[in-house]
Amino acid sequence: MYSPKYSVSNLILKYIGKIEGSKEIIENAPLVPAYEAKFRQEAIIRTVHHGTHIEGNALDTGEVAAVLEGSEISARDRDIQEVLNYREVLKFIDKRKEPGSRDQRLDYSEKDLLTIHKLTVDKVLPADRSGQFRSTQVVVKNSKTGEISFKPPEADKVKALVSDFLDWLNSKDAEDVHPVLKAGITHYVLAYIHPFVDGNGRTSRAFATLVLFREGYDVKKFFSIEEYFDRNAKRYYETLQEVSNQKVESLSDRNLTGWLEYFCEGLAEELERVKQRVQKLSLDTKLKGRTGQIVLSERQVKLVEYIEANGSVNNKQWRSILRDFSDDTILRDLKDLQKKKLVKKKGSTKGAVYVLR
Repeated sequence: MYSPKYSVSNLILKYIGKIEGSKEIIENAPLVPAYEAKFRQEAIIRTVHHGTHIEGNALDTGEVAAVLEGSEISARDRDIQEVLNYREVLKFIDKRKEPGSRDQRLDYSEKDLLTIHKLTVDKVLPADRSGQFRSTQVVVKNSKTGEISFKPPEADKVKALVSDFLDWLNSKDAEDVHPVLKAGITHYVLAYIHPFVDGNGRTSRAFATLVLFREGYDVKKFFSIEEYFDRNAKRYYETLQEVSNQKVESLSDRNLTGWLEYFCEGLAEELERVKQRVQKLSLDTKLKGRTGQIVLSERQVKLVEYIEANGSVNNKQWRSILRDFSDDTILRDLKDLQKKKLVKKKGSTKGAVYVLR
């Protein structure tokens, strides 16, 4: 049976402490239900965008939001399909996050893994490769140099490696491992085994999210660790590769400490960001006084806060604070803020600025 090798370093302890502190504040913050629903929807959009963008999907956050809302956009069919697929993956995770009714144990199955992969690559891979372990050797290449950066295990070893890992994940030993570390281990092991011909990164991250959610760390589903990975994709892949390039014989001999430090850092940073936002919306009476029970998106909150701090916002300024979104998306947000009587427009065409009412 697989057994992970790692040390609970000072860095891991530091980040786990931050994760626990942020989790406590987020889960107990007094937010109106409409805000909570909005936070969850925005986390879905960010997860879908960054979870696919890191694999080369060309859609920006605004385009992803439009696709998930059912709007038509001009983009590659594959990019659109990957976005729709990842939403279905998140729906599956949400359904599977509760223990089974039979014995109330947190059983993780091969069927779960294959289902996540099938949903991930639906209409992207041929049906005979969707939700099926690979039967051929694959390699990971540097997209710029063409050099092989990682050669996963042979195809005939995949099923046994997955089975050994799931045996550990469902074992008594794993019950004593902190859920965040368990999720990080899951991410690395599945990425290393590379069980499929394509979609391994998305499947590995999704299965790790399933572990977090089932073990009580969904944190109201307000966060997206995929965003942290995608913000510095080079570091993400290099950290995975550092472990995979260790000169050891078996998977159990690979020391995962460096990877787990990175994984915990990512979740700690993402939850810290969410915590600060939740605290601000809970305690900022000035903004509350302006909005009452009006629900603002994360983009709109940033725009209002910027205008409060600087007096106005123009197109050059909003591009600097909302880099991931198109002008059309931001203009729709500003038009909505005008309808809600929070801001007003001064001037016209390209020289227009927006100020608080």
